[in-house]
Amino acid sequence: MAEGLARELGKRKLKAFSAGLEATKVSPYAIKVMKEIGIDISKQRSKSLDEFKDEKFDYIISLCSEAEDACPILPGEGKRLHWPFLNPEQTEGSEEEILDAFRAIRDAIKAKLEDFLSKH
Repeated sequence: MAEGLARELGKRKLKAFSAGLEATKVSPYAIKVMKEIGIDISKQRSKSLDEFKDEKFDYIISLCSEAEDACPILPGEGKRLHWPFLNPEQTEGSEEEILDAFRAIRDAIKAKLEDFLSKH
């Protein structure tokens, strides 16, 4: 969700990439809640940090607590920021409760990105 939001909100200001500690899959819940706000992430794929080991970045932003603790130092990395969000994948309950968790995280990431972009 963060990559899709960053690409949409930062069209003229940034180039966004996302990766995890390990590649998994893009959640169908994430695809659904992003589509609700007009952003199609259905073509995105989950990527591992290894894909970016030789890249240089101005900012590396980690979004969940386990990433902050386990994220390796990347060569040529820029400023590291940590924005701790709960992982909506860990939500249990009905489909609507899970979707609500994804919506809440989507909206929180969106607000944080808007604030970041207004300052950079």
